[in-house]
Amino acid sequence: MQLIGVVVIGRNEGKRLQQCLLSVIGKETTVVYVDSGSTDTSVALAGLLGVHVVELDLSIPFTAARARNAGFEYLLQVKPEVEYVQFVDGDCWIVDGWLETAARELDTHPEVVVVCGRRREEFPEHSIYNRLLDIEWNTPVGEAKACGGDSMIRVTTLKKVGGFNPLLIAGEEPELCVRLRQSGGKILRLNADMTWHDGQMTRFGQWWKRSVRSGHAYAEGAWLHGRSPEHHWVKESVRIWMWSLILPLLAIATFLPTHAFSIMLLFLANLFSGYRAYKYTQSRGFDQKDAIAYGLFCILGKFPQLIGQSQFFLYKLSNRQPTIVEYKGAF
Repeated sequence: MQLIGVVVIGRNEGKRLQQCLLSVIGKETTVVYVDSGSTDTSVALAGLLGVHVVELDLSIPFTAARARNAGFEYLLQVKPEVEYVQFVDGDCWIVDGWLETAARELDTHPEVVVVCGRRREEFPEHSIYNRLLDIEWNTPVGEAKACGGDSMIRVTTLKKVGGFNPLLIAGEEPELCVRLRQSGGKILRLNADMTWHDGQMTRFGQWWKRSVRSGHAYAEGAWLHGRSPEHHWVKESVRIWMWSLILPLLAIATFLPTHAFSIMLLFLANLFSGYRAYKYTQSRGFDQKDAIAYGLFCILGKFPQLIGQSQFFLYKLSNRQPTIVEYKGAF
């Protein structure tokens, strides 16, 4: 445990940060908290709990990737012999026993460079949007292509690839995993509880903003690694444009010649797409109500994702740094 470091990132997380830090302190690990301009008592709280605190210079555009890099660099300064680093967001808390489980897997399998487990939504009953998050977190176990914000990473490999890409406003973990796998490493998702997440996503506007953010991430990921052999996120980006723009435009353009049959075909195609998402959700053990909701929101989500994709390319054309899109506090 002394060779494990923990990097927590957050901003104005309040009681969630307290719960997060309490889940990792007192375990003989070195804990670093990176604050990104909190206006609450987060910095003072972390100091009282005895963890190392890094306050980001906000004159430089903030990204979660930059915060994780800052925490990792500080961890190496105070604990240069650290072998594994667990990253966790400040709105999550780590399940008891996870650090030991993850480290044991890395000890046993030297080819594995990232270990992650099951992130669960703490209050899925509070809103349909929280339940959608819980479904999203429930990914298949075994060798994976990517991890999320909560994961344990081998320090030597993370240093080798240069850490997270600090310019990415979203999708920084899958992008890192592309480079980690290109360097010969493997990502492993265990059948074990890792973290609990308190998303507090209770409004449609929050879900919409988060979907815009994911569309931007898909576009940027495809831009960076789409020409690699695996065509990172190219298929996902093409699907967004196809379902939310190209097919609807074709249906409208052929409305009169087909006597509105094109609109019916578009409706049926979307219904089939939603049905596939519905069946996938049921296969992950969720009930029919949640599976129907997930299928419907998968269809609807293509439209805010198209906005995110469009924003990415507009930023590219104007040669401007994109602004991070936060769903917390949205309308």
